[in-house]
Amino acid sequence: MIRRVLVANRGEIAVRVIRACHELGIEAVAVYSTADRDSLAVRLADRAVCIGPPPPNLSYLNQANVIAAAQITGCDAIHPGYGFLSENPTFVRACSENDLIFIGPSPEIMEVMGDKASAKDAMRAAGLPLVPGSPGRLASADDARPLAEAAGYPVLLKAAAGGGGRGMRLVEDPADLADLFTQASQEALAAFGDGGMYLEKAVVAAHHVEIQVLCDGQGGILICGERECSIQRRHQKLLEEAPSPFLDDATRDAMATAAEQACRHIGYRNAGTIEFLVGADRRFYFMEMNTRLQVEHPVTEAVTGIDLVRGQLRVASGLPLEQTGRATLRGHAIELRLNAEDPSRNFMPSAGTMTRFRPPLGLGVRVDTHAFEGYRIPPNYDSLVAKLIFWADTREACIARALRGLAETEVDGVSTTRELFRDILVEDRFRGGTYTTAYLADAAADLPSLVMS
Repeated sequence: MIRRVLVANRGEIAVRVIRACHELGIEAVAVYSTADRDSLAVRLADRAVCIGPPPPNLSYLNQANVIAAAQITGCDAIHPGYGFLSENPTFVRACSENDLIFIGPSPEIMEVMGDKASAKDAMRAAGLPLVPGSPGRLASADDARPLAEAAGYPVLLKAAAGGGGRGMRLVEDPADLADLFTQASQEALAAFGDGGMYLEKAVVAAHHVEIQVLCDGQGGILICGERECSIQRRHQKLLEEAPSPFLDDATRDAMATAAEQACRHIGYRNAGTIEFLVGADRRFYFMEMNTRLQVEHPVTEAVTGIDLVRGQLRVASGLPLEQTGRATLRGHAIELRLNAEDPSRNFMPSAGTMTRFRPPLGLGVRVDTHAFEGYRIPPNYDSLVAKLIFWADTREACIARALRGLAETEVDGVSTTRELFRDILVEDRFRGGTYTTAYLADAAADLPSLVMS
């Protein structure tokens, strides 16, 4: 087994990985910027190393500093968490060159699946259904125009080298194509250093459903069910649940089979997620693959009983999976992302000190957080404060438990998404389980805490 891991991240995911390491008897080393000097991850780690000032490019994205921190503390592996360097093939190669195990897939797989155009080529070869669109990167809006006309408007322009909603534009009118192409390309260049674009047909009344996979180096594949991730703001997820209330058993099985085909075709290793768009007719299309652990992995852990981070550490140590095939699912789980944002002001970020923080407790409640009473939320990073995960035997009981948990949750000093979730959990579209990626816009009038511009 790996004996000492450098956790190359911050916040709740750093805490999550440190705890998994400790449960396996593995030492954990935290890295931190000066803004995170007093963080919970630093407190829980066996050792901690400052790697720079608050700006991410000078600390958490500084590859040389992260590698140096691993070397001076005698680590034999690095866990990247999610975000930052987690899907950077250059960093993976730097780890290898310095005799450090990267807890994730190979850089070659990361490069293929990290570029939307090459990922589509790989999944086409694996036999997965694809959304109609461009076969590869687009050089200009002129190249996009005939493809958009063939696919039929509306279409989506998407960054070839990134995600999270950056570099994405919905085009409903052909007259807007050129301007929106330029906007999306410039945004992608600023966010990812790559302005490459591709085009897809916009799936109307779409659901965002993803399949969690875990693969070892001996050909073993474990399919851990799906997550419904359709409630989003600015293409970033707010609420996830497992299993999806929209899928039927036939679609669920077909998507799991497609995910297994994808992993086997590319020779995938470690944890990953195959993301699909599902139309109102339950036809599904490959969207992208995230070659890392996802923020929402706890809902899968709740319904499978499988510790995905433990699985990552075992696979990276060269051990086979403890089980393969299809994981058995039990009950229902919902994750709510408690963000330091103000939904009544178009999700304006709310940095500051949490003068009071009392998360929920009780049966079927899990809280993944790095925050504590008196914690100062820095303005430099993602607004996620805590993930509130609820489990129960049925979806109805899970919703009731989540409402009870939110009623118990106390946060003072900053604005959060707490009240928005209380509104969502009692709203008819959500209760019916047929909500789509347009949910916030469609249900805004019935969500009193939400004001969107």
